[in-house]
Amino acid sequence: MCTVNVTGGVLPQEEINAYIARGAELYGREPDAIDVRVDGEYVELAYHYQQQPFHRIRRITGYLVGTLDRFNNAKRAEERDRVKHGIGMQ
Repeated sequence: MCTVNVTGGVLPQEEINAYIARGAELYGREPDAIDVRVDGEYVELAYHYQQQPFHRIRRITGYLVGTLDRFNNAKRAEERDRVKHGIGMQ
């Protein structure tokens, strides 16, 4: 549910819905909140979204993956048997 805060004027619901749809189109998901500042015929929009969690991507056995849960048994065995390199303290 998107919260819309309008300051400096009044907007029709159709226009507010269009701003919500535009935010979803631009960023691929509906915004959590929109601040709309009305200045005559101009509007200033500020879209607010929650932080997305960061998912680590690694190259394993030639594939870019985040987790191994989609690997079949052969790929899991290949990953388990590969030589893992690290930085050693000496």
